[in-house]
Amino acid sequence: MNRYLERFTEMVDTIAGLLLGLCTILIVISTIGRYAFSWAIPDSFDISRYLIGACMMWGFASLGYRGGHIAVDLLYEPLGPRGRRMLDFIAWGSLLAFTAMLAYQMFFRLASAYNSHEATFDLRIPVWPLIGLIWLGCASAVVTTAVVPFLRSKAEETNPLEGHGV
Repeated sequence: MNRYLERFTEMVDTIAGLLLGLCTILIVISTIGRYAFSWAIPDSFDISRYLIGACMMWGFASLGYRGGHIAVDLLYEPLGPRGRRMLDFIAWGSLLAFTAMLAYQMFFRLASAYNSHEATFDLRIPVWPLIGLIWLGCASAVVTTAVVPFLRSKAEETNPLEGHGV
């Protein structure tokens, strides 16, 4: 199970990285075109904002697996193993509830954009595929957030990629 989840998370990280690179290239080229040639890429603003949203949601899916969210050590450190496990359970449960509600609402946003034929301003490109990319990131976040707490056996077990507080 861990091997499949690792592969899934690697895919999520790759998608997030590619989206971030694509968004960065689009913004840089549009900015250079706007200031150097007085001509911007049509719909670059609309496309880049949807890509930034997709980057955030796919990154959120990675966060669900890595567990790199903010921890309040002032409360967590004095607790014993049982208290830490309880606090972890509450934190993961809250994160899962928030992520599930976000994915649920994004699905309705996707359906609304598809049914209304919502499009970008300049080129009239349909936006539902971009919103679908955002929703897939949310759905991936639900999967990673729901599965990880059951794979970690001890409260003290942390991901080696997660840093310790400074």
